[in-house]
Amino acid sequence: MLTYLNRFTCSRSEKTRVSFFTILAAIIFIWSASSVELFGQVFSNREVGKKHADLIDSLKQSEYPYILPIWGAKATELGFDLPYSAGLGLNYIWQESDLIIENLQVGFNNGPLYNIDEIVRIPKATSEVTGLNFRPDIWILPFLNVYAVFARGNPSTAVDFGIWVPDSTGIWNEVFTTSTKASFESTSAGFGLTPTIGVGGGWMALDMNFTWTDIPALEDPAFAFIFGPRFGKSFKLRKPEQTLNFWVGGFRFKINTGTKGSIPFDELFDLDGLEQKIDSGLDKVSDAYEQVDAWWNNLTPPQQANPVNKAKYETATRAIETAGGFLNAADETVKNLEDGTVQYSLDKRPKDMWNFVVGSQFQINKNFMIRAEYGFLSSRTQFIGMLQYRFGL
Repeated sequence: MLTYLNRFTCSRSEKTRVSFFTILAAIIFIWSASSVELFGQVFSNREVGKKHADLIDSLKQSEYPYILPIWGAKATELGFDLPYSAGLGLNYIWQESDLIIENLQVGFNNGPLYNIDEIVRIPKATSEVTGLNFRPDIWILPFLNVYAVFARGNPSTAVDFGIWVPDSTGIWNEVFTTSTKASFESTSAGFGLTPTIGVGGGWMALDMNFTWTDIPALEDPAFAFIFGPRFGKSFKLRKPEQTLNFWVGGFRFKINTGTKGSIPFDELFDLDGLEQKIDSGLDKVSDAYEQVDAWWNNLTPPQQANPVNKAKYETATRAIETAGGFLNAADETVKNLEDGTVQYSLDKRPKDMWNFVVGSQFQINKNFMIRAEYGFLSSRTQFIGMLQYRFGL
């Protein structure tokens, strides 16, 4: 095995600019590309109370002039103040979230995949995304809004990571560490529905949407499901049709965990001093093997037969072989950046599925409204701003 490890320390081209570790940072961005929330309902509100008596009488006596929503006329007769049945919205989204990466496998130039989940440690992986989405919607029923979503995003991911191998005592030590940041572009499309009910100036909405995000580095679009329950209250202002809404609620994000794809080396960026870090890492891997090999050879046959010692040796040998083979393969691949590619397979998930949200909407009139929402109280922070225009169908 020592001969096997010695070949890892072959000379490296001065042109080497990228290693697997920059690629690892690059592929983690797939999660953030799908994390854009698409919340955007308006509210059907039932007016009650003496101060709204004139409005209630007006609603009951007026003839509902639109085709949608279905049963809109009956809802108006019951005293519900319905929004216009169709809308066009433009959202700005910013989000930052911590990620968990598991079951990582990587290969080079369409070769075999290395299962490196055992030796890679990612103490911190943070995604950030900004984007715009266009959202047309209609009220099918007085209590059910449906919508489509078309979005463009600019996700980026900052990652700290390293490679670890055990020594003869079974303690794992870091042999390579670095950090990087990768930025990309994404396109998303999807649909959603929002069941909602309004009673006495208050309302409850259960927003759900399903989106697919296309990113060039992925084999298949990334699928995400978002669920957002919200509870709020509407306040009428002095001017006709002007209202102010406040709400609190939650935001639950779930993404398909398995992801496969391929990334060209030449699309990634430079890291100064990376070649020296790889050299140092391979030297440490070789030293770790010599220590483990010396410890094992100094054991007596009965000691080597001990299940504890045998398991320790097999674990250390497997980790060292994986680390050495992988670093060597990465080094050999990055020497030819023009044609080099990396293939990967991984499972990823947000560190926290839920976070808390607060928001507000100012309705200028029944045609125009402005909305803002802020999410916090977990490893995810987000802001959403929206401008919406509504009209009757």
